[in-house]
Amino acid sequence: EQLGCSYLIAGHIYETTCKPGLPPRGLRFLREAAASTALPVYAIGGITPERLPEVLAAGAAGGCQAECGTAAGMAAAALVELAGGTPAMIGNGTALAIKNLMGLVCDPVAGLVEVPCVKRNGFATVVAMTAADMAMAGIRSVIPVDEVIAAMNEVGHLLPKSLRETSEAGLAVTPTAKAIEKRVYPD
Repeated sequence: EQLGCSYLIAGHIYETTCKPGLPPRGLRFLREAAASTALPVYAIGGITPERLPEVLAAGAAGGCQAECGTAAGMAAAALVELAGGTPAMIGNGTALAIKNLMGLVCDPVAGLVEVPCVKRNGFATVVAMTAADMAMAGIRSVIPVDEVIAAMNEVGHLLPKSLRETSEAGLAVTPTAKAIEKRVYPD
């Protein structure tokens, strides 16, 4: 908060296949992070439908709903900085990127980040580059970055539970996704 942050990302909370050998931070870390700030805390990493209640109880707000928007916003800010942009341009680049991805549902196949999350983050790089280019060209976000981040938090809470990391809707319930889930978690 003292550095001007508007949110925190805590992760990876559980073991994930994309970070083999790297120990997870765990729920204690998440609880301590959430208790140490009034800012929204977004938990990432290994969050499955079965684990969601304990993650939410530990203090995470919005879960991975904001993952792609947050990543694109941070990348846009870095690109603007590297291009010599002003602090105002950095804020505009961040806001433009986050607004573009706001409301993106979280529907992980088998509760894992490989599908569709990894690819969505890949596409978010294009959003980040476009937002940075727009900010460097002088295009401003009508809504200031802090308000965009607050709105993203609100949208994350307003999305139905079925579209927030539970694998109960969207791509997670397609026939192909259900077949993958049976292969990943055989009975």
